[in-house]
Amino acid sequence: QVQLVESGGGLVQAGGSLRLSCAASGRTLSNYPMGWFRQAPGKEREFVGSIDWSSPSTYYADSVKGRFTISRDNAKSTVSLQMNSLKPEDTAVYYCVVGSTHPILVAARVWYWGQGTQVTVSS
Repeated sequence: QVQLVESGGGLVQAGGSLRLSCAASGRTLSNYPMGWFRQAPGKEREFVGSIDWSSPSTYYADSVKGRFTISRDNAKSTVSLQMNSLKPEDTAVYYCVVGSTHPILVAARVWYWGQGTQVTVSS
């Protein structure tokens, strides 16, 4: 069993930055892609980005490309999401995930989910 614990969410003004972190425990994850999904109120959960085990191979949704950056530390079993130039439409609960294939892209490829952390961007 794998546990994923996110941290770093909060409230930020539009144009600001936040950094989310995810700590994994329970088994070795260094050979599996990790990434982030998000879900805004009233919307379906959507893919944000993922990183392969042999980083720096990363892949991002078009909506965040150029603003968000994913990194990982296999030795520490952590993955981070640096979010810059935040927009109100980035407001959502962000979920850390472990997947089967990179890029993860869809929920069907997710093996493990974190509990989520709220990110709110005010205009």
